[in-house]
Amino acid sequence: MSTEQDIPTFFVYGEPSRSLDVGFLHVETVNERQSVHQGHVAPHKHAQMGQITFWYRGEGDYRIEERQFHFSAPAVSFIPSNVVHGFEIGPKTDAIVVSVADDTLRALSGLTQLPLDQPVLLQGLKGDVGWLRLSAVLELIQAEYREGEPPTGKVLPGLIAVALSYIARLGAGAEAPSVSPTVTLALALRRAVDRHYRQDHPVQFYVELLNTTPHLLDKAARQVFGQPVKAVILERRLLEAKRLLMFTIRPVEDIAAETGFKDPAYFSRFFRKRVGEAPAAWRRAHVG
Repeated sequence: MSTEQDIPTFFVYGEPSRSLDVGFLHVETVNERQSVHQGHVAPHKHAQMGQITFWYRGEGDYRIEERQFHFSAPAVSFIPSNVVHGFEIGPKTDAIVVSVADDTLRALSGLTQLPLDQPVLLQGLKGDVGWLRLSAVLELIQAEYREGEPPTGKVLPGLIAVALSYIARLGAGAEAPSVSPTVTLALALRRAVDRHYRQDHPVQFYVELLNTTPHLLDKAARQVFGQPVKAVILERRLLEAKRLLMFTIRPVEDIAAETGFKDPAYFSRFFRKRVGEAPAAWRRAHVG
């Protein structure tokens, strides 16, 4: 059995992991990558995005972390970033896969009751009205994406929120697939960072908040996110800075303060070191 260190992190399956643009969204079918996986998608994870996979035809075997499931269409999964998953399917099995950047999922979290930090796998009955509605929304997402609707526009994020809400409704009362204690701790860290990143808290703050030890928290962060706790916090602050630069007209100084940097000059040096250009220059290159 593969160890956590052996499990690859991909952008989309078969492509090396890379930094995602703010608001990243990608839609394709499983069979569009048939030449890459030949029906066997080895266990892997995605560092900065979650995935909705709607199985509309066929059957197969799905792995989420250490658990194995057999499914037949219609079925749907939601896999948060950094959760290990994979599957084996036959040649006639296919699904629509919607990959959504974590920053977009965070923005949509208030519009759905689906917990976006927990994996979900559901199976339904053909002809059930709830599953027909979910199918229609996923097909509409696919059509809008192929017709060029921008990921940062109004239509696609709204449709994704509807799809997530339908998944929550279909899964009401269902038990979520379990994950390991290490993954559970890492996901709890991510939730805590989402709540508190605007304050420049030391790592010890998160250790105490999560009632753990520095060693266990660092191990969880490195194993699941591939970086130490401090880097997880800084990446979250950088992501929010990018969102504010792209979607608001607020001055750089205000954005620095909003993301926990008391010194705008230090914020600019931090941003340039990680992105390769100053905040104002990055804004000009990415807006309009």
